[in-house]
Amino acid sequence: MARKVFVAATGQNSGKTTTSLSLMYMALKKYERVGFIKPLGPKPTVAENGMVADKDAALMAEVFGLEDDLALMSPLVLMPGDTQRLLDGELSSVEMEKRMLDAIAELDRKNDFLIIEGAGHTGVGSIMGFSNARVAKLADAPVVMVTGGGLGSVVDAAHMNLALFEKEGAEVRAILVNKIVREKREKTLRYLEMAFAAEPFKVIGGFNYQPILANPTLRRISQTLDVELQGIQDTAGQIVHHLQIGSAATQRVTELLKESSLVIVTSSRDELLVTLANIYNLPEYKHLLAGLVIPGVAKISAITQKILDRSGIPYMRTKRTTADVFNTINDDVSKLNAKDTQKIDLVMSLADKRFNFNAIDALLG
Repeated sequence: MARKVFVAATGQNSGKTTTSLSLMYMALKKYERVGFIKPLGPKPTVAENGMVADKDAALMAEVFGLEDDLALMSPLVLMPGDTQRLLDGELSSVEMEKRMLDAIAELDRKNDFLIIEGAGHTGVGSIMGFSNARVAKLADAPVVMVTGGGLGSVVDAAHMNLALFEKEGAEVRAILVNKIVREKREKTLRYLEMAFAAEPFKVIGGFNYQPILANPTLRRISQTLDVELQGIQDTAGQIVHHLQIGSAATQRVTELLKESSLVIVTSSRDELLVTLANIYNLPEYKHLLAGLVIPGVAKISAITQKILDRSGIPYMRTKRTTADVFNTINDDVSKLNAKDTQKIDLVMSLADKRFNFNAIDALLG
């Protein structure tokens, strides 16, 4: 039998997956066999071994070498239309529940510590009868609920989500506060402890806000725009810290470059494209220029295309408008990918500093 923890969250993008990644990394220092499961997988992907699985389960399997258990780690993957098929009686909720519980039981049997990750906020899956709160109860797993940073917003979101756990009879043992402003960390945690003083759970500090984790890689942006990343492929994991529209004069655009900038340059601006391609390999610009996105319907001239390709500068070509590209990238929330080794290494190093695993583990007994 494994010691289990259900990782829930008050909402999307609060850091649930990075928390699971950190728990897995820290648990492996204490326990010989550590498992992971995403019982209800709303984000299907094709894993490295060709299996359709939830994205988070595929990520954990690839990072920690758990591919042999992937079928158990992602027992129920929701495909488009499954919700309607369930409501129409074409799918059986009894069979779905059995698949989830059988997988949890098998991983419980073969591991010493088992991380069960929920989907989205506490209520996700309710339409199918599998809210996070109900799955946590079915799994008989104590809950650690991940929140974003702040004070009032954390308390409000936590109480709203706690209501469903209480209704289902699932026990929340800790609130793990993520994305804390570094300068306000001690103050934030102190006031949250005061706000939750009457509650039976503990308040635990998670990660401080890290722009490097919030910002996308070139690979992520190419996936978001649904275009191929051209140029040097080794840079796909580079993190983009600044997004800049190259609308000013060529000299001014180069002066405005900041650390790891991705510049959006319309396809008709040959002079600017050539200049940026040429300076890409200069040592003084290497850390400033991450790459290019080239929108527009106008064809890139043959000589400009040659210079782009010869320089090796990473670039993405799309026929979207500049405004559409800018808004799409800005609206996207970066998610971890197993190939984003820079981010994953950072998560693990931060876990060593910020996660008191023994304190969390003690709450699960």
